Amino acid sequence: MIFKQERPRRTITIKEDVRDGILSYCKMNHPNEGILILRGKAKKGQVFIDGLVIPPFSHTGPTFAGFPHSFLPFDPSYVGTVHSHPNGVARPSVTDLHNFFGFVSIIVQSPYENDDIFAYDRDGNLLEITISQNKS
Repeated sequence: MIFKQERPRRTITIKEDVRDGILSYCKMNHPNEGILILRGKAKKGQVFIDGLVIPPFSHTGPTFAGFPHSFLPFDPSYVGTVHSHPNGVARPSVTDLHNFFGFVSIIVQSPYENDDIFAYDRDGNLLEITISQNKS
């Protein structure tokens, strides 16, 4: 008999300045969606996000945001993506789930404030987010 190992519950930690950058980027792109690549580290179910990358050749509109993955250089620090939902609903769409990239997908709903950030795994399950203080 084969036993399936249970996946550890994934937790997400975002540096405070990265969170602020995400919110600013979403506000700048409104009423269109904005999309960014998340940089950081993933270890034993914990994802630490400490940077952002603007994807090359990204395309956005009021109801979509994406980029061609083939133009990305190999970089093991990419841990996922973040994109905005200008309509104010932070649930991942079927398209969001089909285009999942990395370990986590973060969706920011309008009006793009601190409590408007939500993280999901590739199955669309909500993940816990912690904001870490920046070190001086």
